[in-house]
Amino acid sequence: MTLCAGLISGTSMDGVEAVLLDAGDSLRVRDALHLDYPPGLAARLKRAVAAPAACGLDELGYLDAAIGEVFADAAAALLRKAGVDAREVRIIGSHGQTLLHRPRQAPAFTLQVGDPNRIAERTGIDVVADFRRRDMAAGGEGAPLVPAFHAAAFASPGEDRAVVNIGGIANITTLAADGAVGGFDTGPGNCLMDLWAEEHLGAPFDRDGALAARGCVDEELLATLLAEPYLALPPPKSTGRELFNRAWLAPALARHPAEVADVMATLSEFTARTIADALRAVPGFSPRELLVCGGGARNAELVRRLAAQLPGVQVASTAARGIAPEHVEAALFAWLALRFIEGQAGNVTTVTGARGPRVLGALYRGPAP
Repeated sequence: MTLCAGLISGTSMDGVEAVLLDAGDSLRVRDALHLDYPPGLAARLKRAVAAPAACGLDELGYLDAAIGEVFADAAAALLRKAGVDAREVRIIGSHGQTLLHRPRQAPAFTLQVGDPNRIAERTGIDVVADFRRRDMAAGGEGAPLVPAFHAAAFASPGEDRAVVNIGGIANITTLAADGAVGGFDTGPGNCLMDLWAEEHLGAPFDRDGALAARGCVDEELLATLLAEPYLALPPPKSTGRELFNRAWLAPALARHPAEVADVMATLSEFTARTIADALRAVPGFSPRELLVCGGGARNAELVRRLAAQLPGVQVASTAARGIAPEHVEAALFAWLALRFIEGQAGNVTTVTGARGPRVLGALYRGPAP
């Protein structure tokens, strides 16, 4: 038994996902939990992401420390819930909270907050963090990193299989029959739908896609959204809320005003269509199965639309292959932390575009005994 913990907060910025992974002979999630951010902290995070130029150094320092404390809280709560002593956990992998991701800026950079020193100090466990910047230093996009884990957890030798992670941003992983691994960010996952839900439902998301299911797709609005240049870029590529946000959506809505439910239906169709288009565009790849993970796997209407876009492909949750969809990304960072201490590369160069395989992360020691 090799226990390692993984921590992440995604682009929804609602709290921390924590997973205790048994990475022995197979990959098995032993326990997991979600810890919400305090409302005031979540609001400050969202303001920083929405207007990064207005986020001063004092605010950045505060967010790094405060998020680090919440991540430490989540790690401690996970161990209590699992009934596991800290001495039984080999390593913690913490992704932190992304504030900015600029892979095509010169020089490229990515910025995550959530001070890992605090996690190491509070738990007494060594922590690996800062996973993305080494890949960027090697000329890569720094994202997506999940394809390597998807290959370890879900590949089926001798057949093509695909995995899509639908978080705020969606990314696909292609697991070819010959063992080749590919992947990239396809575009928005839940982020635009969540924005619309916050504005018009007063809720963080459209539960089960109920509002989208009541609406009709506005084809003119959809065509405008599909004209986004990012969608036509070849991989390797990655994106985030710095592109797909309210300011990006506003001009399209101004040109094509629609009923609230119709906009939600169109945004749902947009996510499904961009994922399906990206999958169809991969040369020589014909999966019979698409595994879905991330929060979008719980959106029944979105999954229905995705399946409709891909006739002949079985669309199923990653739960069917042993890991619940909401646990996959946190499990990734537990696994990457283990790769770090074993001196193993964590990136897939065909995915990120890095010059070569790299051991990802930096080590933050727990208190000396």
